[in-house]
Amino acid sequence: MEKLIVVAIGGNSLVDDPNDQTVAAQYAACRKTVAHLVPLLQRGHRLLIAHGNGPQVGFILRRAELARHELHMVPLDSCVADTQGAIGYNLQMAFQNELKRGGIDRSVATIVTQVEVAADDPSWQNPSKPIGSFMTEEDAQRHSRQDGWIVREDAGRGWRRVVPSPAPRAVIEIDAIRTLLEHDTVVIAAGGGGIPVYVDESRQIRGAEAVIDKDHAASLLARSLEAEYFVISTAVDRVAIHFNTPQQKWLDELSIADAERYLAEGHFAAGSMKPKVEAMLAYIKAGGGRGVITDPQHLTAAIKGEAGTRFQSAAR
Repeated sequence: MEKLIVVAIGGNSLVDDPNDQTVAAQYAACRKTVAHLVPLLQRGHRLLIAHGNGPQVGFILRRAELARHELHMVPLDSCVADTQGAIGYNLQMAFQNELKRGGIDRSVATIVTQVEVAADDPSWQNPSKPIGSFMTEEDAQRHSRQDGWIVREDAGRGWRRVVPSPAPRAVIEIDAIRTLLEHDTVVIAAGGGGIPVYVDESRQIRGAEAVIDKDHAASLLARSLEAEYFVISTAVDRVAIHFNTPQQKWLDELSIADAERYLAEGHFAAGSMKPKVEAMLAYIKAGGGRGVITDPQHLTAAIKGEAGTRFQSAAR
Protein backbone atom coordinates (compact mmCIF):
# COMPACT_ATOMS: atom_id res chain seq x y z
CA MET A 1 0.00 0.00 0.00
CA GLU A 2 1.16 3.53 -0.71
CA LYS A 3 2.37 5.51 2.28
CA LEU A 4 3.15 9.16 2.77
CA ILE A 5 6.86 9.56 3.52
CA VAL A 6 8.29 12.85 4.77
CA VAL A 7 12.06 13.04 4.23
CA ALA A 8 14.24 15.81 5.66
CA ILE A 9 17.59 16.23 3.92
CA GLY A 10 20.40 18.46 5.17
CA GLY A 11 21.64 21.56 3.37
CA ASN A 12 25.18 20.26 3.65
CA SER A 13 24.19 17.10 1.77
CA LEU A 14 23.53 19.38 -1.20
CA VAL A 15 27.16 20.52 -1.18
CA ASP A 16 29.32 17.46 -1.87
CA ASP A 17 32.74 19.09 -2.10
CA PRO A 18 33.66 22.10 0.08
CA ASN A 19 36.21 23.04 -2.60
CA ASP A 20 33.57 23.12 -5.34
CA GLN A 21 30.41 24.91 -4.25
CA THR A 22 29.28 26.14 -7.65
CA VAL A 23 25.64 25.93 -8.73
CA ALA A 24 26.55 23.10 -11.11
CA ALA A 25 28.17 21.16 -8.27
CA GLN A 26 25.13 21.72 -6.07
CA TYR A 27 22.87 20.34 -8.80
CA ALA A 28 25.10 17.27 -9.14
CA ALA A 29 24.77 16.72 -5.37
CA CYS A 30 20.99 17.12 -5.63
CA ARG A 31 20.86 14.48 -8.34
CA LYS A 32 22.82 12.02 -6.18
CA THR A 33 20.42 12.57 -3.29
CA VAL A 34 17.35 12.25 -5.52
CA ALA A 35 18.65 8.97 -6.98
CA HIS A 36 18.29 7.48 -3.48
CA LEU A 37 14.71 8.78 -3.19
CA VAL A 38 13.29 7.63 -6.53
CA PRO A 39 13.07 3.95 -5.44
CA LEU A 40 10.50 5.06 -2.84
CA LEU A 41 8.35 6.39 -5.68
CA GLN A 42 8.89 3.20 -7.66
CA ARG A 43 7.33 1.36 -4.72
CA GLY A 44 4.23 3.56 -5.06
CA HIS A 45 4.73 5.82 -2.06
CA ARG A 46 3.90 9.53 -1.89
CA LEU A 47 6.84 11.77 -1.06
CA LEU A 48 7.34 15.11 0.66
CA ILE A 49 10.86 16.55 0.82
CA ALA A 50 12.05 19.17 3.29
CA HIS A 51 15.63 20.38 3.03
CA GLY A 52 18.24 22.43 4.82
CA ASN A 53 19.80 25.59 3.43
CA GLY A 54 22.58 26.59 5.83
CA PRO A 55 25.44 26.83 3.31
CA GLN A 56 23.26 28.45 0.67
CA VAL A 57 21.99 31.20 3.01
CA GLY A 58 25.61 31.79 3.95
CA PHE A 59 26.45 32.31 0.26
CA ILE A 60 23.69 34.92 -0.13
CA LEU A 61 24.75 36.81 2.99
CA ARG A 62 28.38 36.81 1.89
CA ARG A 63 27.48 38.18 -1.55
CA ALA A 64 25.42 40.88 0.11
CA GLU A 65 28.34 41.82 2.35
CA LEU A 66 30.69 42.11 -0.63
CA ALA A 67 28.18 44.20 -2.61
CA ARG A 68 26.95 46.41 0.22
CA HIS A 69 28.74 49.46 -1.23
CA GLU A 70 26.30 49.28 -4.17
CA LEU A 71 23.28 47.22 -3.07
CA HIS A 72 21.03 46.81 -0.04
CA MET A 73 21.48 43.99 2.45
CA VAL A 74 19.11 41.01 2.12
CA PRO A 75 16.70 40.33 5.03
CA LEU A 76 17.00 36.84 6.46
CA ASP A 77 13.44 35.84 5.64
CA SER A 78 14.13 36.78 2.00
CA CYS A 79 17.32 34.68 2.10
CA VAL A 80 15.25 31.67 3.14
CA ALA A 81 12.69 32.37 0.40
CA ASP A 82 15.46 32.72 -2.20
CA THR A 83 17.06 29.42 -1.22
CA GLN A 84 13.71 27.63 -1.18
CA GLY A 85 13.23 28.60 -4.81
CA ALA A 86 16.77 27.84 -5.94
CA ILE A 87 17.19 24.53 -4.12
CA GLY A 88 13.62 23.54 -4.98
CA TYR A 89 14.39 24.19 -8.66
CA ASN A 90 17.48 21.97 -8.47
CA LEU A 91 15.55 19.21 -6.72
CA GLN A 92 12.63 19.49 -9.17
CA MET A 93 14.93 19.18 -12.17
CA ALA A 94 16.79 16.28 -10.60
CA PHE A 95 13.53 14.46 -9.81
CA GLN A 96 12.08 15.10 -13.26
CA ASN A 97 15.22 13.77 -14.96
CA GLU A 98 15.44 10.70 -12.74
CA LEU A 99 11.72 9.95 -13.01
CA LYS A 100 11.84 10.22 -16.79
CA ARG A 101 14.81 7.87 -16.89
CA GLY A 102 12.89 5.40 -14.70
CA GLY A 103 9.68 5.67 -16.71
CA ILE A 104 7.70 7.07 -13.77
CA ASP A 105 4.92 9.57 -14.44
CA ARG A 106 4.83 11.96 -11.47
CA SER A 107 4.60 15.73 -11.23
CA VAL A 108 7.06 17.58 -8.97
CA ALA A 109 6.43 20.96 -7.34
CA THR A 110 8.12 23.28 -4.86
CA ILE A 111 6.00 25.29 -2.42
CA VAL A 112 7.58 28.48 -1.13
CA THR A 113 6.54 27.84 2.45
CA GLN A 114 5.89 30.20 5.34
CA VAL A 115 6.04 28.72 8.84
CA GLU A 116 4.41 30.57 11.70
CA VAL A 117 6.35 31.15 14.90
CA ALA A 118 5.24 32.79 18.15
CA ALA A 119 5.88 36.50 18.56
CA ASP A 120 6.77 35.77 22.21
CA ASP A 121 8.99 32.72 21.59
CA PRO A 122 11.83 32.71 24.17
CA SER A 123 14.45 32.56 21.41
CA TRP A 124 13.78 36.22 20.53
CA GLN A 125 15.40 37.15 23.82
CA ASN A 126 18.32 34.76 23.37
CA PRO A 127 19.54 34.60 19.76
CA SER A 128 21.91 31.64 19.52
CA LYS A 129 21.90 30.27 15.97
CA PRO A 130 25.11 31.20 14.08
CA ILE A 131 24.62 32.05 10.42
CA GLY A 132 26.78 33.31 7.58
CA SER A 133 30.53 33.58 7.35
CA PHE A 134 33.14 34.26 10.02
CA MET A 135 34.18 37.89 10.50
CA THR A 136 36.85 39.87 12.25
CA GLU A 137 35.78 41.61 15.43
CA GLU A 138 36.02 44.94 13.61
CA ASP A 139 33.62 43.81 10.86
CA ALA A 140 31.30 42.22 13.40
CA GLN A 141 31.03 45.43 15.42
CA ARG A 142 30.43 47.43 12.23
CA HIS A 143 27.53 45.17 11.30
CA SER A 144 26.22 45.52 14.83
CA ARG A 145 26.24 49.34 14.55
CA GLN A 146 25.05 49.68 10.96
CA ASP A 147 22.72 46.71 10.50
CA GLY A 148 21.59 45.93 14.04
CA TRP A 149 23.12 42.44 13.96
CA ILE A 150 23.73 40.53 17.16
CA VAL A 151 27.26 39.13 16.91
CA ARG A 152 29.25 36.73 19.04
CA GLU A 153 32.69 35.20 19.06
CA ASP A 154 32.48 31.57 17.96
CA ALA A 155 34.84 29.20 19.78
CA GLY A 156 38.01 31.08 18.86
CA ARG A 157 37.30 30.79 15.13
CA GLY A 158 36.10 34.36 14.61
CA TRP A 159 32.91 36.36 14.98
CA ARG A 160 29.55 35.44 13.50
CA ARG A 161 26.06 36.79 13.37
CA VAL A 162 23.59 34.97 15.62
CA VAL A 163 19.83 34.99 15.19
CA PRO A 164 16.80 33.57 17.01
CA SER A 165 15.64 30.06 16.18
CA PRO A 166 11.99 29.93 17.27
CA ALA A 167 9.91 26.76 17.35
CA PRO A 168 7.61 26.14 14.36
CA ARG A 169 3.91 26.33 15.22
CA ALA A 170 2.00 26.02 11.94
CA VAL A 171 2.68 25.66 8.22
CA ILE A 172 0.77 28.42 6.41
CA GLU A 173 0.56 26.53 3.09
CA ILE A 174 -0.38 23.15 4.63
CA ASP A 175 -3.66 22.85 2.66
CA ALA A 176 -1.91 23.44 -0.67
CA ILE A 177 0.76 20.89 0.25
CA ARG A 178 -1.89 18.33 1.22
CA THR A 179 -3.81 18.84 -2.04
CA LEU A 180 -0.70 18.32 -4.15
CA LEU A 181 0.21 15.14 -2.26
CA GLU A 182 -3.33 13.80 -2.71
CA HIS A 183 -2.79 14.17 -6.47
CA ASP A 184 0.46 12.16 -6.38
CA THR A 185 2.72 15.18 -6.79
CA VAL A 186 6.19 14.95 -5.30
CA VAL A 187 6.27 18.02 -3.05
CA ILE A 188 9.29 20.02 -1.88
CA ALA A 189 8.29 22.25 1.04
CA ALA A 190 9.49 24.07 4.17
CA GLY A 191 13.00 24.43 2.76
CA GLY A 192 15.42 25.71 5.36
CA GLY A 193 12.78 25.15 8.03
CA GLY A 194 10.37 27.46 6.23
CA ILE A 195 10.26 31.24 6.01
CA PRO A 196 9.76 32.38 9.62
CA VAL A 197 6.67 34.57 9.95
CA TYR A 198 4.54 35.79 12.82
CA VAL A 199 1.09 37.34 13.10
CA ASP A 200 1.19 40.90 14.42
CA GLU A 201 -1.39 42.75 16.54
CA SER A 202 -3.38 43.73 13.45
CA ARG A 203 -3.50 40.07 12.31
CA GLN A 204 -1.06 40.70 9.47
CA ILE A 205 1.64 38.16 8.57
CA ARG A 206 5.14 39.57 8.96
CA GLY A 207 8.52 38.10 8.08
CA ALA A 208 11.03 37.61 10.87
CA GLU A 209 14.81 37.84 11.13
CA ALA A 210 15.23 34.27 12.34
CA VAL A 211 15.83 30.72 11.18
CA ILE A 212 13.72 27.68 11.99
CA ASP A 213 15.33 24.31 12.54
CA LYS A 214 14.75 22.21 9.43
CA ASP A 215 14.23 18.94 11.30
CA HIS A 216 11.64 20.44 13.65
CA ALA A 217 9.78 21.97 10.70
CA ALA A 218 9.82 18.61 8.86
CA SER A 219 8.52 16.91 12.01
CA LEU A 220 5.66 19.43 12.14
CA LEU A 221 4.84 18.64 8.50
CA ALA A 222 4.88 14.90 9.18
CA ARG A 223 2.55 15.36 12.16
CA SER A 224 0.21 17.80 10.40
CA LEU A 225 -0.14 15.48 7.39
CA GLU A 226 -0.30 12.28 9.49
CA ALA A 227 2.55 10.78 7.50
CA GLU A 228 3.14 7.07 7.94
CA TYR A 229 6.92 7.52 7.78
CA PHE A 230 9.23 10.32 8.87
CA VAL A 231 12.84 10.03 7.77
CA ILE A 232 15.72 12.35 8.63
CA SER A 233 18.63 11.94 6.22
CA THR A 234 22.00 12.91 7.62
CA ALA A 235 25.73 12.19 7.28
CA VAL A 236 25.73 8.91 9.23
CA ASP A 237 23.72 5.76 8.69
CA ARG A 238 22.66 5.46 12.35
CA VAL A 239 22.56 7.37 15.62
CA ALA A 240 25.31 6.67 18.13
CA ILE A 241 25.95 7.34 21.78
CA HIS A 242 29.46 8.19 23.01
CA PHE A 243 30.03 9.40 19.44
CA ASN A 244 33.68 9.57 18.31
CA THR A 245 34.97 7.96 21.49
CA PRO A 246 36.29 4.44 22.18
CA GLN A 247 32.90 3.68 23.79
CA GLN A 248 30.92 4.64 20.68
CA LYS A 249 27.83 2.46 20.21
CA TRP A 250 25.58 2.47 17.15
CA LEU A 251 21.85 2.21 17.82
CA ASP A 252 19.52 0.22 15.57
CA GLU A 253 16.41 1.08 17.60
CA LEU A 254 15.47 3.78 20.09
CA SER A 255 12.47 3.84 22.39
CA ILE A 256 11.04 7.12 23.63
CA ALA A 257 12.40 6.45 27.12
CA ASP A 258 15.93 5.66 25.93
CA ALA A 259 16.02 8.62 23.55
CA GLU A 260 14.95 11.00 26.31
CA ARG A 261 17.52 9.52 28.68
CA TYR A 262 20.33 9.90 26.14
CA LEU A 263 19.27 13.49 25.46
CA ALA A 264 19.35 14.27 29.18
CA GLU A 265 22.80 12.69 29.46
CA GLY A 266 24.11 14.95 26.69
CA HIS A 267 24.95 12.28 24.11
CA PHE A 268 23.68 14.36 21.18
CA ALA A 269 25.32 17.64 20.12
CA ALA A 270 23.12 20.74 19.89
CA GLY A 271 24.25 21.61 16.36
CA SER A 272 24.12 18.06 15.07
CA MET A 273 22.11 15.07 16.28
CA LYS A 274 20.17 16.68 19.16
CA PRO A 275 17.54 18.51 17.06
CA LYS A 276 17.11 15.42 14.89
CA VAL A 277 16.35 13.19 17.88
CA GLU A 278 14.06 15.85 19.38
CA ALA A 279 12.20 16.22 16.08
CA MET A 280 11.78 12.47 15.78
CA LEU A 281 10.48 12.20 19.36
CA ALA A 282 7.89 14.91 18.68
CA TYR A 283 6.64 12.90 15.70
CA ILE A 284 6.50 9.57 17.56
CA LYS A 285 4.86 11.06 20.67
CA ALA A 286 2.15 12.63 18.51
CA GLY A 287 1.14 9.17 17.31
CA GLY A 288 3.36 9.04 14.25
CA GLY A 289 4.00 5.85 12.35
CA ARG A 290 7.61 4.87 11.76
CA GLY A 291 10.53 7.20 12.31
CA VAL A 292 14.10 6.64 11.20
CA ILE A 293 17.40 8.52 11.02
CA THR A 294 19.86 7.35 8.37
CA ASP A 295 22.03 8.51 5.48
CA PRO A 296 20.88 8.90 1.83
CA GLN A 297 22.40 5.59 0.71
CA HIS A 298 20.24 3.62 3.16
CA LEU A 299 16.89 5.39 2.67
CA THR A 300 15.14 2.55 0.88
CA ALA A 301 16.49 -0.08 3.26
CA ALA A 302 15.49 2.09 6.23
CA ILE A 303 11.88 2.26 5.01
CA LYS A 304 11.90 -1.54 4.88
CA GLY A 305 13.17 -1.62 8.47
CA GLU A 306 16.57 -2.94 7.44
CA ALA A 307 18.81 0.07 8.16
CA GLY A 308 19.12 3.28 10.13
CA THR A 309 18.08 4.02 13.70
CA ARG A 310 14.40 3.23 14.08
CA PHE A 311 12.29 5.06 16.67
CA GLN A 312 9.49 3.25 18.45
CA SER A 313 6.62 4.38 20.62
CA ALA A 314 5.95 2.73 23.97
CA ALA A 315 3.04 0.87 22.38
CA ARG A 316 5.23 -0.91 19.80
